[in-house]
Amino acid sequence: MHELWLALILGIVEGLTEYLPVSSTGHLILVGEWLGFAGERAETLEIVIQLGAILAVLWLYRRRFATLVREGLRGEGLWPRARTGGLTVAHIAVACAPAFALGALLHGVIKTHLFSARPVVIGLVIGGVLMLAAERWARRQAKPKARSLDEVTLRQALAVGCVQCFALWPGFSRSGATISGGLLVGLDRRTATELSFVVAVPVMVAATLFDLVRSWQVLDAHLGAALAIGTVVSFAVAWVAVTGFLRLVQRLSLVPFAFYRFALAALLVLVLAS
Repeated sequence: MHELWLALILGIVEGLTEYLPVSSTGHLILVGEWLGFAGERAETLEIVIQLGAILAVLWLYRRRFATLVREGLRGEGLWPRARTGGLTVAHIAVACAPAFALGALLHGVIKTHLFSARPVVIGLVIGGVLMLAAERWARRQAKPKARSLDEVTLRQALAVGCVQCFALWPGFSRSGATISGGLLVGLDRRTATELSFVVAVPVMVAATLFDLVRSWQVLDAHLGAALAIGTVVSFAVAWVAVTGFLRLVQRLSLVPFAFYRFALAALLVLVLAS
């Protein structure tokens, strides 16, 4: 199949799954393998088209990000004690730092050994178990400690960032890990979901730029066009998916998504065994 058509399909998959707790990377790897699209060019496309999903969240949360940028340029909010409340640059920094450090250290190992179907199956199952555990924990608590992004503490942000490191394993799901981490440290479901969206931006930007630099030698006009198409498509689809998921998450728990992951993992085991 032509790379441009592959980019269109993968852009749709990326946009639909990036911010849902089902693992966008896992779905991209699996769809790519089913379509016979593998190798370094495929891995680069799968990572770079995340830019579209990033831009969708940047636009939807543009006021929040604009405030963070203004405060950062003025030197405000760089340390939580400088403010009496509100999400600050310091919160985003500590939530991103663990994934930045571990991702840079293990980038080569991850791309070489984990970008295939079998590791994705493992990630889907373990990530689903974490989501069920987080939901059970949240239901046992009297009430959430944070009901908005402006109530998130530095310690909670750091804990969510540490849990986010599990998502370096394809199939685990970055949003599934961060939302679960948020529930475990006392955020309500919507706040955990919104924090997942906000923290995703710097992490995904760093991962995308890092991969582009490392994969510069495979870029050509055809792959460049495919990257552009996949990015535009993922932006449009992610816009719809994010707004829909925020409405859905207030009525549903993570449990249906966890069982979807188990079902997908079982299907993959059957396919791999055949």
